[in-house]
Amino acid sequence: MGLTKVIEDVFRRFLPSPFTIAVLLTIFTVLLALIFTENTSDSQHLFAVLSYWEDGIWNNGLLVFAYQMMLILVLGHVLVLSRPIEKLILGITRLVTNASNAAILVVLPTLLVSFFNWGLGLIFGAILARKVGEYANTNNIPINYPLIGACGYGGLMVWHGGISGSAPIKVSEAGHLKGLMEGVSSTEVLSKLPDAISTSLTVFSYWNLILFVLVALSIVGLAYFLSKKTNPTTINFKTYKFKNIDKQDLEGAEKLDYSRWASTFFGVLILGAFLIQYLPALKTLNITPNMLNFFMLGLAILLHGSFKSFLTAVEEAIGDTAGILIQFPLYFGIMGIMAGSGMINAISDFFVAISTDVTLPIFTFLSAGLVNIFVPSGGGQWAVQGPLVLESALQLGVPLPKAIMALAYGDQVTNMLQPFWALPLLGITKLKAKEILPYTLIFMLVGSIIYIGGLLIF
Repeated sequence: MGLTKVIEDVFRRFLPSPFTIAVLLTIFTVLLALIFTENTSDSQHLFAVLSYWEDGIWNNGLLVFAYQMMLILVLGHVLVLSRPIEKLILGITRLVTNASNAAILVVLPTLLVSFFNWGLGLIFGAILARKVGEYANTNNIPINYPLIGACGYGGLMVWHGGISGSAPIKVSEAGHLKGLMEGVSSTEVLSKLPDAISTSLTVFSYWNLILFVLVALSIVGLAYFLSKKTNPTTINFKTYKFKNIDKQDLEGAEKLDYSRWASTFFGVLILGAFLIQYLPALKTLNITPNMLNFFMLGLAILLHGSFKSFLTAVEEAIGDTAGILIQFPLYFGIMGIMAGSGMINAISDFFVAISTDVTLPIFTFLSAGLVNIFVPSGGGQWAVQGPLVLESALQLGVPLPKAIMALAYGDQVTNMLQPFWALPLLGITKLKAKEILPYTLIFMLVGSIIYIGGLLIF
């Protein structure tokens, strides 16, 4: 398709790596602050802006946030590499009988898993798509493999509205909202902020669950329709093999690393502590980052069956966090400049001037989709755009849960256009971005219509 080639060429020619984009955005924000905010002298103003930047980079609360997001990604990936998940993937694969049910068997589980954890869904969908391709090839089942790859990536279109979504899960943490807006908003505005916004009002709200079901059904229907209309493709690659841990020649305390009893005991201990600590929150459907990560840590250790298997999976998964580790502080620095210089108030005043309580969620959705092209991280985007959204919503009287989810919807839907998070899937499936883009773009357009409609109705 000509359009997808144009998009791929634009990304290749005009968008450098996400880290380079973060550096360019930092420089751009410094220049904007110098030009459009008040100053007494050029030298003093430059020093002040750089001070805001440095303060933002080392914001303790936001650094904790970055580590929480890294754990969500790593532990999700680690879970996929466990033996029970491997058996689940292979079990699903054996159900493939034709092109249509192959597409459905990849996209539906991927959407459901991604709603729980985006790191889990990203790698789960990639491996499932790869194994379905191998199974179809071995059993002479004609399928369109790029469509199967797109189905394996579809979960990234629902993740931010799910349990591990950066914005909704972070605002459920006591004190985060006021900490984020400290030094940004007036005392009067800060007094209007709740201590936390429960995920029962965002992720588990009836309207978000309705939109998730509508999007999931639409994407499954599209996958089925496209499987009927597209031609089969050839598949030629080696079999993807799950790693097995060698237990030969174990001596002394080394046996403890491979002990199923030790890992089972510790995994059960963590899950027991989880229930004791978080049972009240579970009853009210209020999920926090620490709560999610604690549960996933215990589950991952339990499912891997040994500390050695768990740590091997961690070593494999840790590379995924490079972007978060090095880019998040730059995004925090950008937020520091915008907050310290007063740019957040100026930009939010602009949105308030052109919006109403009805149109602000739509503008938030569209702007979040655009920002995601340049800040391909939900957590980084929340750090940069979150204060703007909150300030504007408070001024116009838009319910904060709705404004937060509007940002989440806009961020997640353009993942179908932004190839950054597709890189792990492309590496596993051996596909190219231009091969899956025709299908992910269709997913994005249909999903956008549903999300915008939902923001207008609810």
